[in-house]
Order: sequence, then structure tokens, then C-alpha cells
Amino acid sequence: MTDKIDKGPAATPPAGPGASGIPYEAIKAIPVRHYGRWISAVVVAVLLAWLVYAFSQGKVIWGTVGDKLFDPSVISGLGNTIIISVSSMALGLVLGILFAVMRLSNNPVTSFVSWLYIWFFRGTPVYVQLLVWFSLPLIFQYINLGPIYKNETVDVMTPFMVALLGLGLNEGAYMAEIVRAGIQSVDEGQSEASHALGMTRTQTMRRVVLPQAMRVIIPPTGNEFINMLKTSSLVSAVQYTELLRASSNIGSTAGAVIEMYFVASIWYLALTSVFSVGQYYLERRYARGSLRSLPPTPFQRLKANLNMFRRTEVAK
Repeated sequence: MTDKIDKGPAATPPAGPGASGIPYEAIKAIPVRHYGRWISAVVVAVLLAWLVYAFSQGKVIWGTVGDKLFDPSVISGLGNTIIISVSSMALGLVLGILFAVMRLSNNPVTSFVSWLYIWFFRGTPVYVQLLVWFSLPLIFQYINLGPIYKNETVDVMTPFMVALLGLGLNEGAYMAEIVRAGIQSVDEGQSEASHALGMTRTQTMRRVVLPQAMRVIIPPTGNEFINMLKTSSLVSAVQYTELLRASSNIGSTAGAVIEMYFVASIWYLALTSVFSVGQYYLERRYARGSLRSLPPTPFQRLKANLNMFRRTEVAK
């Protein structure tokens, strides 16, 4: 049995402000003045106003832009732009995965063929490739695959087929490098563990490697698709009636060339904006396994900015 030790009265806080019972005075926070931000904002606003004024003084019939924005021919061309962009991107993605796996193969023949494909289609302009496919009937009168298929080349190489092959094969070369980088970003231990469990190389690639590589593949793939929406305007040279060609046809017949270019630009901006939002949420989904906290959505950022603005006003 131990003796109780008398520790004396409870420790009291040191003397100072508030020690006599008078409450501390609340600290009034004064926000820091960011004069540089205001100056830069004013400069940008003045330049933007000057640009708008300059276009308002030009000989542009803005009423025609509004009238032709939903013209049936323009809407039809818009639909064709979406169709050829999605189709070409799907073809490029399939080819990209295929040639990326071939490039990483231990087989020297398949690896060399993949390298040759990437080297050729990345090294030549997509516009030249479109013209080559369009001029293919000048070289081959028939497409003869023996007992499988035979037809005249001019009937096979329609404007849609020319656009699909020109854009899709070119995109496949870029997607092959993107997919290859994504596959190589996955730790080799993942493949070794899968092989130890008895998985084949195909099963390992499909079930283990590619799902983890998607986090690296998705962002540049989204950028490639947005770029595809704009690159699709080149297929107007091979007589495929997409958005730019449809707008140009109306502009040449109605005498409103520059106005129809503005119409096409507005729709291209709308398409890229919509798909950019979709790309953001897709990236956010695949980032769940690598980030401790997901980045805020655009609505969450807008709400946070509004709350910060309100707090600043209250502090003033």
C-alpha cells in the first residue's frame, strides 16, 4: 500500500491576457490585397472587349449565323462528324491495343511489323493519307481477295470508307504508343504474380495489366478523341459531307462564306466542350484507385468559389 502524494492545488494557466477572467478579443482577419490579380483581370477584360468590338465592326452578317446555326444541312453534317469521329476513334483504339501488344511481344517479326506501322502512319500527314486512299482506284481497278470478296475499287472506296481508313489507321499509330506507355506503367510484379497463379499471357494482359493501365491510357485517349473531332474536318477533301463541308456548301451558294465558317466553329466548340466534360468524369472514375481523395467536380469547384467569395465579402 502506497502513500498518497499531495500534488497541491491544480495547476493554473500562466498570467497573461485573459488570465483575470476577461475573454480574449476576437481576431479580425483582413484578407490580403492581390492588386496584381485585379490589374491582370482588367487588362484581359480590355483586350477581350477590344476583340469583340473589332469583330462587331467587320462586315459579318451575324443574323445569318443565327439563322443557319440549325439549318438541316448543318445538323446533318454535324451528325456525320460525330459518326466518323466515333468510328475512326474506335478503329484506332482497337488497332492501338493490337499493335501495342505486338510491339511489346518477344516475337521479333510481330514487333518489327508493329514498329513499321507506327513509323509510317505517324510519319506521314493524315491529309496525305486521306488523298492516297481516295486515289486508290487509280492504282487498283479491283479489290480481289480471291473466293472471299471481289469488287471494283471505286465502289468500295466510298467517301465514308476513305475517311474511316484515313483517320482510323492514322489514329491507330498514336493509340499504339499511348497504350504501350500505359502497359509499361504497370509494375512487372503484377504480371509475375499472375503467372504464378497460372494465368496465361493473354489472361494476364486482359484481366490484370490493361485494367490497371487504363488510368494512364484514358487521359491522352480523351485528348486524342477531342483532336479527332477537329481533324475530321479534313475529310471534306475526299467529298465526305461532314460539318465543314456542309457549312461550306451553304456558304458558297448563299454568299455567306465567313458566316458559315462561324457556324461550323460554334458547333465544333460545342462538341469539344461536351466531350471534354465526359473526359473529365471518365478520368475521375479511373483515378479512384490511385488518389486518396478525388478532385472536385466543376460544380463543386464553382460552389467552393462562391462560398469563398461570400466569406471575403463578409470579412470586408
